[in-house]
Amino acid sequence: MTTILRRHRNFRLLWIGETTSVVGTSVTTVVAPLIAVTRLHAGPFVVTLIAAATWLPWLLFGLGAGPLVDAVRRRRLMIGCDVASMLLFASIPVAAAFHVLTVAQLLTVAFGAGCVSVLFSTSYGRILVDLVEEPDDRAEANGLLQGSASAARIVGIGLGGVLVTLFGAATSLVADSLSFLVSAVCLAMIVHHEPKQPADTGRLGLLHQIREGVGFSFGDPLMRPMVLFGGTANLALVGYQALLVVFLLEDVRLSAGTIGLLLALVSCGGVAGAFTGNSLARRFGSGRALLWSKVGACPCALLIPLASHGVRAALVVLGGLGVGYGIVAGNVISSSFFQAYTPRELLARTSATQNVFNYGTMPLGAVLAGGVASMIGIRGAMWAMTALLPVAALLLVFSPLRGMRTLPTETAVLTEHSPRV
Repeated sequence: MTTILRRHRNFRLLWIGETTSVVGTSVTTVVAPLIAVTRLHAGPFVVTLIAAATWLPWLLFGLGAGPLVDAVRRRRLMIGCDVASMLLFASIPVAAAFHVLTVAQLLTVAFGAGCVSVLFSTSYGRILVDLVEEPDDRAEANGLLQGSASAARIVGIGLGGVLVTLFGAATSLVADSLSFLVSAVCLAMIVHHEPKQPADTGRLGLLHQIREGVGFSFGDPLMRPMVLFGGTANLALVGYQALLVVFLLEDVRLSAGTIGLLLALVSCGGVAGAFTGNSLARRFGSGRALLWSKVGACPCALLIPLASHGVRAALVVLGGLGVGYGIVAGNVISSSFFQAYTPRELLARTSATQNVFNYGTMPLGAVLAGGVASMIGIRGAMWAMTALLPVAALLLVFSPLRGMRTLPTETAVLTEHSPRV
């Protein structure tokens, strides 16, 4: 057990709940497309619409999430989000048991879960900073969370393939529903006296708070390229990932169990990146390590569309390992930078703004991939979406990060970056 897990009971509970939840979510990553394709006979475009529905709420409601999270008790809100997600995903196996499951329900559940995720994710970033005060502890916490999440994806994806084989696709979603219950219980056990912030319900107050988050995210010369890269890269990543299961099933002609195994192996890259990100930052400097990790990861995606039945299916693993390692290692470094550099009073609002851009491009990527697949085929769409990643890397290459060995750790001055109203 790592040092922070031994010393921080509250963080330990947060970590257990989040890791369990990621296992369940990863089961759904494999299972949901299989339900759509094998049970409901949906085509590639419908499969990408389901992925898009999960991320669409960030575009619709994301900017307002920061002020809302600042105005309520975050832990209680997160518990409510977990309970809502548990009920949403439990509805799918229930509907399947009564033979009334439809594509419309899958889309509704995906959209509802996405709405809940907006509030949960915005709260999560802030509560982590509240629970883990020391910067060194926070760096260790970020590495552990990223590593555990990557490992949990391996377990969840592999488990998804096994559960589908044993119990069928729809029934397998019970695992995701139960994982949210575990997360809710862990959050309820955290002992943390969180003062409720006064809510500013006035229209001008809300707009002012939103503008502060947007102004800092896009006005700061270091934050701006990271946000732009994150959004562009996520558009490409979700685009090809939304088609990946269908690509492996129909073009590469793999079984559900083999697909689960390959995707689990791909997730090993993220595990390695999470547990070496801080080491890279200490050895080469946080600025260099961030730049090299994320830029180096992007071209690896071009190996994935080269895959075919037989030995060349391994190219999916090689490409995915490279992408996962570099992106996650960079995320560990950028998370610690963001938490140290952003003023505490702007943290939730800035996080919401960045998530809107980072996650808001995801439904666009999924729909774009589905549209391209309808026109030129699944493999052609895989080429188009993976080719966007090296383009995204140029946003970091031609930025102030290129000349920085070490990222600043001091808190940014609010008055320098906030918009005047």
